[in-house]
Amino acid sequence: MHYIPGRHDGLRAQLGHGSQRGEPQQMFGLSHADHTTSPPAVHIPRDYNAAHDLIERNLLAGRGDKVVYIDDHGTCTFAELARRVDRFANAILSLGVHPEQRVLLCLLDTIDFPVAFLGCIKAGVVPVPVNTLLTATDYDFMLRDSRSRALVVSAPLLATFEPLLPKLPHLAHVVVSGADAGRHLAFTALLDTAADRFQAAPTTADDSAFWLYSSGSTGTPKGTVHTHASLIQTAELYARPILGMTESDVMFSAAKLFFAYGLGNTLTFPLAIGATAVLMAGRPTPAAVFARLRTHRPTLFCGVPTLYAAMLANADLPARDHVALRRCTSAGEALPADLGRRFTEHFGVELLDGIGSTEMLHIFLSNRPGDVQYGTTGRPVPGYRVRLVDDAGNEVPPGEIGELHVAGPTSAIHYWNNRERSRHTFQGEWTRSGDKYRVRPDGCHVYEGRSDDMLKVSGQYVSPVEVEAALIGHPAVLEAAVVARTDEVDLVKPMAFVVLRPGHAAGDELAETLRQHVKSRLAPFKYPRWIEFVDELPKTATGKIQRFKLRARVQAEP
Repeated sequence: MHYIPGRHDGLRAQLGHGSQRGEPQQMFGLSHADHTTSPPAVHIPRDYNAAHDLIERNLLAGRGDKVVYIDDHGTCTFAELARRVDRFANAILSLGVHPEQRVLLCLLDTIDFPVAFLGCIKAGVVPVPVNTLLTATDYDFMLRDSRSRALVVSAPLLATFEPLLPKLPHLAHVVVSGADAGRHLAFTALLDTAADRFQAAPTTADDSAFWLYSSGSTGTPKGTVHTHASLIQTAELYARPILGMTESDVMFSAAKLFFAYGLGNTLTFPLAIGATAVLMAGRPTPAAVFARLRTHRPTLFCGVPTLYAAMLANADLPARDHVALRRCTSAGEALPADLGRRFTEHFGVELLDGIGSTEMLHIFLSNRPGDVQYGTTGRPVPGYRVRLVDDAGNEVPPGEIGELHVAGPTSAIHYWNNRERSRHTFQGEWTRSGDKYRVRPDGCHVYEGRSDDMLKVSGQYVSPVEVEAALIGHPAVLEAAVVARTDEVDLVKPMAFVVLRPGHAAGDELAETLRQHVKSRLAPFKYPRWIEFVDELPKTATGKIQRFKLRARVQAEP
């Protein structure tokens, strides 16, 4: 695929020019290297502030009066967003938070999230968005680990933090978004008293801009440090050439803003390209998603396989002509081929399955429009390279399973306060993904599971994802997760946890039917020896199945 760079509306040919809002004449523009090379490169000048770029390019392109965000309470234009961002930048510095210090953001998806996130970055302060569904123990760790000077939290989430606040030595201020802030600072009041204009901090492309904590699906969360240059790279290398996003699009991402996938979908991409985004504070249930697909008629939708399965199983699924979708994406977990095909059959649009990570910030391996190969994660996104290696670090032959390593411009700098894990994950230009893949002859990559999820059965590797996909292909199965279990002679065999579709009853007869179903599709040694029917599977807030919890459950059995 040849990469054709898009126009940089509002920043084209502006290197060395100040903005129309009287800010300093810094080189906050972009230019592309030789467009015929592969992979392409996006040049970002040394003097660069990500928030300044994402905001000013739209004002200079004349989009000030265009709506950029639609949340549960109303709309916000590009000009209004610019004013709020500047006010927040002034406000956060007025609280005594200094550049390079951290501010923890535990915010629902409302307009206040991009305001606080971009306001911090414009001021040179480092925002740390975190999962809104964690426990007090998780938040205590993150606040202490990041040494955050301020906490910006949505009112419905404040109660979880209250017992922690007197015990945190570095935390100086709590700002509450939403309802009554009580004894704390109110987000709206803070903005109301701040000045309208702010001169962007003189940051560089390689400065730390923001952190994202890993989901913690396999242990203690790690503070993943990203630079100012990373955000725009994801838009230029994925959103434009792969997603095909334009300024006429309306984006709706069920993946939340605190998640790297959602941050790109709903914040970086609309601002980089001049599009509009829909924000939803609540959980992305099928009913909530359907309401927004019908009301706001987004043209682009980004979700995870678990949600797509629930949508297709819901009786209120909108008809094709009741929505305006033209393209959808899936990430966070491998998309079963049958699920992708059924989605396309119903809506008539392609579902682009891809893989990204907190460490790489967004999708780096993806299917392409017009060349979707369901059951695969596609090919590398322009600007990224991948390789598959064995346990000794040697590249594996074509067709064999290996650990996926990726090289690209959006890799995080390191994990904060975690040198050992940083050295393990970030190895020169390569970042270890922890995912097992194989490559088909056509160059498409097939996901085989996490490195710590792979099963060795009868001396041969078994991918839990492959078995799960076979199970989900049965009409009675909504979701499935496969883990290892030892039999009576301590040999490892697959065990499946299965969530059934409505109208199907669990029982020995159905379990045997499912075993035979898998046997008919996969090598005999791969079928699940045990099947346990459950009401739901444990997942992270981003929709990833927490197989480690299922493994612990199996190990705890007598």
